[in-house]
Amino acid sequence: MEFLRARREQADALSVKDPESLESIDDIWSSAAQFATVGIFVILLGACLYFCRPVLMPVTAAMIVGTTFAPIVKAMTRRGISPWVTAILLAAAVLTLVGSALTWLAQPISEWMAKAPEIGATIKQKLYVLDRPLAALRELQDTLLPSSGNQVAVEPSQLGLVAPVITFITPAVMQLTLFFVILIFFLATQMDFRRYMASFFASRDAKLRFIRITNDTEDDLAAYVAIVTVINFGLGVVVAIGAWLFGFPSPLLFGILAMVLNYIPYIGAGCMTIILLGVGLVSFPSLGYALVPPAAFVALATVEGQFITPTVLGRRLTLNPLAVLLSLAFWAWLWGPMGAFLAVPLMIVGLVTLHHLFPPDQSKLPG
Repeated sequence: MEFLRARREQADALSVKDPESLESIDDIWSSAAQFATVGIFVILLGACLYFCRPVLMPVTAAMIVGTTFAPIVKAMTRRGISPWVTAILLAAAVLTLVGSALTWLAQPISEWMAKAPEIGATIKQKLYVLDRPLAALRELQDTLLPSSGNQVAVEPSQLGLVAPVITFITPAVMQLTLFFVILIFFLATQMDFRRYMASFFASRDAKLRFIRITNDTEDDLAAYVAIVTVINFGLGVVVAIGAWLFGFPSPLLFGILAMVLNYIPYIGAGCMTIILLGVGLVSFPSLGYALVPPAAFVALATVEGQFITPTVLGRRLTLNPLAVLLSLAFWAWLWGPMGAFLAVPLMIVGLVTLHHLFPPDQSKLPG
């Protein structure tokens, strides 16, 4: 007890002599509490985005697409056309475009899937140089993770094969329906919805800031999607012509794939390169010839991504490559392929919001 009393008296004496040290300790604990609060909020937000993705993903996609089409609805409204009519026509146009693309792709994809065993055997024969490394890898796997020899093979039933398909199609149809319903309502009532959201802000400056954020987001998204769509369409045309010159079957399929996948920066070009390599291995007699189409596409994608797109977009809409990669990694991990498609538009929304909430310092930094 005497020891504890002495320690307490010593602490009281230090606090009397140096009150600033206690204030600094309080500041440290206050900052730590703020960081912990922000960290908990981020974790809960990530968990909400992940577990609520069946609803949030189609709603977010509809709002992104609706914001992109908003200038069209406004232009038609100024000409006396009802927003509901424009919204329904735009949704019908999107649905028709998606349905036509799926119809065009269905037959060639079905043919390729029917030839899957033959294609696999051909690719395996062409990639004979990888047999020894793969065999060594299997031996290492068997050594580290030996399999049990008393396994019984069970032939799957027909119901077991159909159940995963039903499990995938049912939520997909529901999400697609939700997407188009939200898209139509968002396009038709966007101005009312914007005024309703602005009414939640108390001060006039906050309301004006919100309106500026929505207007700039709409302009930047519409400009970015329009320019990138034109560039991707040109890329798809060039790829389709190249596939036809190389003698690939269904060159239109490769053009559409190149156009759609190019909406995903970096990852889309990589997937298209792998697809062209696989088709080249099947179509050409040797590995050297099979490498020509993917190499040509890599050169084309490099010119498009490093020179054409930044030049056309301009400084205002050019995004930082590292930030794009981080956004792709996060949203693809969170929402899968659809998250990868939405990564760049969501990044544009976030950058516009941050630009208005925290205006950049115009002063020049040294060096």
